[in-house]
Amino acid sequence: MDYFNAVKAFTQVVEAGSFTKAAQALNLPRNTVTKHIQSLESHLRVKLLNRTTRRISLTNDGTAYYERMVRVVDQWLEAESDMASAQARPNGRLRVDMGATMASMLVLPALPDFQKRWPELQLDIGVSDRMVDLLGDRVDCVIRGGTLNDPSLIARRLGSLPFVTCAAQDYLAAQGSPQHPSELEKDQQMVRYFYASTHRRQPVEFVRGDERLSINANYFVSVNDSNALLAAALAGLGIVQVPMFMAEPHLKSGALIQLLEDWSLEPNPIYIVYSPNRHLSARVRVFVDWMVELFEAKGLR
Repeated sequence: MDYFNAVKAFTQVVEAGSFTKAAQALNLPRNTVTKHIQSLESHLRVKLLNRTTRRISLTNDGTAYYERMVRVVDQWLEAESDMASAQARPNGRLRVDMGATMASMLVLPALPDFQKRWPELQLDIGVSDRMVDLLGDRVDCVIRGGTLNDPSLIARRLGSLPFVTCAAQDYLAAQGSPQHPSELEKDQQMVRYFYASTHRRQPVEFVRGDERLSINANYFVSVNDSNALLAAALAGLGIVQVPMFMAEPHLKSGALIQLLEDWSLEPNPIYIVYSPNRHLSARVRVFVDWMVELFEAKGLR
């Protein structure tokens, strides 16, 4: 039995959900994939898959085996891709996770340039603000902002995002423009951001020289997505603190007005993070280098 190819066929069947789709992905006859699975089950002396005419599902033994072997297959293929030929032309699948705003407004619009450089790579981009388990979720790297609290991870700083305080003209026409941050606790209202994992609201902070304020701002609505935060501000629901690159087009058009310009916000550091249990593969390395270039080109370094 060709053990590695049998295991690869098994993981592909699980991910594709059918023998036919797995055979197409592997560029093999369907009968060959079927024989691989049969040989593997015979070798292990367990049933890995429940098969009916309509669907395929994992047995309990199959689930346990898949969760362990899918990582082995990934690491095997990664080792092969990191050989000399692949160092020159990295190939294979790269799994990245990042926040929605980072993906939609910064990375995805610039991604055609990355594709031209590395056309043999495939990117699976998870878009979320949740905490990702790099090994458990089989993610190669994540892009995150703020303070990093897990010392077991390796992080490279990409740059930082300056923030701006702003609001829509309709809101300001009704409420007036605040002259001091303290007004956000009294006569004004904000659109607040809360973290999905903890439901804790993001602090509202301002700095002017040596003076630092933390504001318990009023709010009508809070959201856990940066794109929703911007949409709520444009709808006139309150004052927001958002990254400048998000607000800039709307500030230029006049849809949003910058407020409290004497008071700054601490820029949010942005990191690309990966696990020390996996070496920096060729495909991760070229993506990291490209992200550094992107932040430099956008003036965010």
